[in-house]
Amino acid sequence: MSTEIAQRVDARGLSCPMPIVKTAQAMKTVGPGALLEVLATDPGSVKDFTAWAKTTGHELVESSVEGGVYRFVLRHK
Repeated sequence: MSTEIAQRVDARGLSCPMPIVKTAQAMKTVGPGALLEVLATDPGSVKDFTAWAKTTGHELVESSVEGGVYRFVLRHK
């Protein structure tokens, strides 16, 4: 499986549900196994991405926060 980010989504400044909406749209453009990186500033996005990955079957590979910016890396199912 690839470890290279296939696409990036900048959802900084957006509040729920827009980070998830933009991620879902982007996920449709990448193939199975591809990695998608999302940057968000909404603190609620931590719970949102965990739940979204679980319900959609995509894998939440990485989750971190630095300077108020949340970074998520998801692998397309």
